[in-house]
Amino acid sequence: MKLYLSSFRLGDHPEHLVALLPEAGRTAVICNAIDAEDPAVRRAKVVAELTWLRDLGLHPEELDLRSYSERGARAGQNLGARLTEYDGLWVRGGNVFVLRAAMAASGADKVLPGLITSETVVYAGYSAGCCVLAPSLRGLELCDPVEDVDGEVVWDGLGVLDEAIVPHLNSPGHPETELLEKVVEVYERSGVKHLQMRDGQALVVDGERRELV
Repeated sequence: MKLYLSSFRLGDHPEHLVALLPEAGRTAVICNAIDAEDPAVRRAKVVAELTWLRDLGLHPEELDLRSYSERGARAGQNLGARLTEYDGLWVRGGNVFVLRAAMAASGADKVLPGLITSETVVYAGYSAGCCVLAPSLRGLELCDPVEDVDGEVVWDGLGVLDEAIVPHLNSPGHPETELLEKVVEVYERSGVKHLQMRDGQALVVDGERRELV
């Protein structure tokens, strides 16, 4: 697998993301974790993501999973074909349950694990975009309100990782730091394997190489 999983935004060392991708890599930007926000606010946040990635020399464009919201095999097949057109994915943070629901509705949850593990695409992102790769999302409801989901809440993660990721810890100024400390407490009591990250850090996986930078 080739992963760049940041606690917050690009992290302190985005050169590791650039190194995983070909020069001027075409990057799909998935911002469905903020679908529950005001549409005008959402648009502004999408523009910011695109700008940051262009500044790194990448070629980003938004891929809105809501365009593939038809349930069933055909939706997943169409999305899978579209995703293979990209070198990498950048999955924005927000509400992990809203993101997971969008992945379920579009069929992304059926095609993404295979594309990631086969290294067909580089998977990158931050916060909820990392958390969704875990085996389960249980515990994150202490931070992200499930009430924001329009429809059924999906509790299973994509299972690409064998551990949960807890971002934003020991990160003064981030509004979710204290809430995520409670998530850590739950994980430690219940024996859930997890990786703790502070803002600025990112987990880089490149085949057998795994490094927290």
